[in-house]
Amino acid sequence: MSLSKRAVAELIGTFWLVLGGCGSAVISAAFPELGIGLLGVSLAFGLTIVTMAYAIGHISGCHLNPAVSIGLAAGGRFAANELPAYIIAQVIGAILAAALLYCIASGQESFDISGGLASNGYGALSPDQYTLWAALTSEIALTAMFLFIIMGATDKKAPAGLAPLAIGSTLALIHLISIPVTNTSVNPARSTGPALIAGGPWLDQLWLFWVAPIIGALIGALVYRWLSKE
Repeated sequence: MSLSKRAVAELIGTFWLVLGGCGSAVISAAFPELGIGLLGVSLAFGLTIVTMAYAIGHISGCHLNPAVSIGLAAGGRFAANELPAYIIAQVIGAILAAALLYCIASGQESFDISGGLASNGYGALSPDQYTLWAALTSEIALTAMFLFIIMGATDKKAPAGLAPLAIGSTLALIHLISIPVTNTSVNPARSTGPALIAGGPWLDQLWLFWVAPIIGALIGALVYRWLSKE
């Protein structure tokens, strides 16, 4: 499969992840009486991974996340020279999804973009006012575990066909843990799309949601690579 086609698949997949996950947070989480809440938003993010993994996993590998692509390259599962194409496609997909989400959400009279459009943040922008260091620690640790599980679930020795379920379930669990801390990133593209649309302080804090997930991804992938060597 050509790199251009795989990049387009990553764009579409990341678009779906941001639209499905952030869309559930912005539109449905607190909907009167029928709001899906933290549990529903966490499940929505997990479902985007499961559905796209079955749809495009055989085309692009279904990374949908710059940190995942970088981690897989460090773990020997992905060609480093293809990282720019994947990362650019993922970020574009996230921005397009965030823009569409803004168009939909702004059709509701009480919508206020200052709420961040499900952007990630720390301190005053953290859902429960967690500090920068708490956010940094959370994002590094959870992304490390995410990559460790991705590496293991997609190992040739792992049970065939179950990787999407394991990876999607992991992302849902990560959100259950960390939505109160940072609104959960573990994905620089997912953070970039909403932050660019929301602007202001959300954009000022975006750096952490690139740095921490990439550090965590490298840790998780390298630990699994070392552990799995016979």
